[in-house]
Amino acid sequence: MVYSTAKNLIRHLTLRQMQIFEAVVRLGGYTRAAEELHLSQPTVSMQVKKLSETIGYPLLEKVGNHLHTTAVGNEVYLSSQKILSSMVSLGETTTELEGVVKGPLRIAVITTAKYFMPHLLGAFIQLHPEVQPMLKVTNRSRVLERLKSNEDDLLIMGQVPVELDVEAHPFIDNELVVVASPDHPLTKSTDINLQQLSQERFLIREPGSGTRLAVERLFAEQGLEIQPYMELGSSEAIKQAVMAGLGISVLSRHNLRLELAGNYISILDVKGFPLFYRWYAVHLKGKKLSLVSRTFLQFLLQQGKEMMQQFPLRHGDK
Repeated sequence: MVYSTAKNLIRHLTLRQMQIFEAVVRLGGYTRAAEELHLSQPTVSMQVKKLSETIGYPLLEKVGNHLHTTAVGNEVYLSSQKILSSMVSLGETTTELEGVVKGPLRIAVITTAKYFMPHLLGAFIQLHPEVQPMLKVTNRSRVLERLKSNEDDLLIMGQVPVELDVEAHPFIDNELVVVASPDHPLTKSTDINLQQLSQERFLIREPGSGTRLAVERLFAEQGLEIQPYMELGSSEAIKQAVMAGLGISVLSRHNLRLELAGNYISILDVKGFPLFYRWYAVHLKGKKLSLVSRTFLQFLLQQGKEMMQQFPLRHGDK
């Protein structure tokens, strides 16, 4: 009976159906899966239905507005992940045997890293033009979700998650500074203390942001607490609000090159700042990195710092 069932699955089940089903479950719906796979939503729905018919059991159920896997569906999802991962490994092994650094490179970064990672990727592609980069920019919580589900080759973040078993490779410094508009009264002050700073209108990222966690930790060590004047969802939005005179904030110096060069933003002289952290390339512990991802990681570790020192000069920020 078991042999007969396996024979039927081999005959009728397709890798494409498993790929589609895996995407539907991972992304939580047909629409997002269709977008990722560049298919129409009816096609995605039809392939999931055919897969369910081949298996002989319902694979998904809708509870409220959310899709959930059935018990059988969860097993199919886990099997799909294993099989698709094996196919990716097979393709990467074949490429490695050729000895050429080429193929896909999947990188996910938190939003703060979007200001420098394209430049590092661009320099890497110049060295290895057959690499196909895929860069996903999102917030920290989504990056952690992608890390858990092993969606990417490497993830770039400023704070390593302690709740996950990962390998983290520091490659460049992340310098956090306090910024204000050039006409802010505090730009004329020196040795500003945190108590004084806490009285200012603070523009801050959403809860969970790495920068926000670092700043809140520093203030908490002094028995102080920040009362956000505004919460904004990106560093770009915060920069615009600072330049508009809405308040002060803490940002990575890497994100401020053009604004500093144009005198649109000023760095305040605050005790305890700048805060020095590192940018890390992160992957799950035990993950087998492809030749492309290993080569890119080596590039970051050996040349990342040098590349970042060259980047400001190209923009006149000395």
